[in-house]
Amino acid sequence: MDASLAEAPSSTKNRSGKRDPEMRRTRKGSQWHFGMKMHVGADAETGVSHSFAATAANESDVARAHRLPRGGERRVWADAGCRGVEKREENQGRGVDWQVAMRPGLRRQLEAGGEAALREKEKASVRAKAEHPFFYVKRMFGYGKVRCRGLHRNAQRIALLPGFANLLIAERSLAA
Repeated sequence: MDASLAEAPSSTKNRSGKRDPEMRRTRKGSQWHFGMKMHVGADAETGVSHSFAATAANESDVARAHRLPRGGERRVWADAGCRGVEKREENQGRGVDWQVAMRPGLRRQLEAGGEAALREKEKASVRAKAEHPFFYVKRMFGYGKVRCRGLHRNAQRIALLPGFANLLIAERSLAA
């Protein structure tokens, strides 16, 4: 599972003189962004996405993490934004082994070639499959910025794009 930001215009140069009231701002590293967040749950082997959600940018990844797995998964891979997901009330008793990546600062401190570093590399290689739908949605289909005002309307427009990305991912894997 993974999430990505879709930028919204932060300008107030419109008829109402206000920003989009449903979009929010969030900080990623030291950079501030204004817009919405796309959450995707993808298959660990093929990279085909099976669940999608759109939220305001300020909603954390860990708050949405319990809704993205389909059910029946024994392992779920997530990035460092989902730290502490196994401790949350909605995930208790699910029988899921949460493979959450380390924060980048801690990962840099690991001994190169050590067991912990190899485990983190394995997590990253599996988790990278969840990045592929975002490549198609944001780069190939050009949806790095939202088109309309309102979260619900943009979510409806974006909802089809992971399905189209699945077709391209499946075509690429069948060609190989």
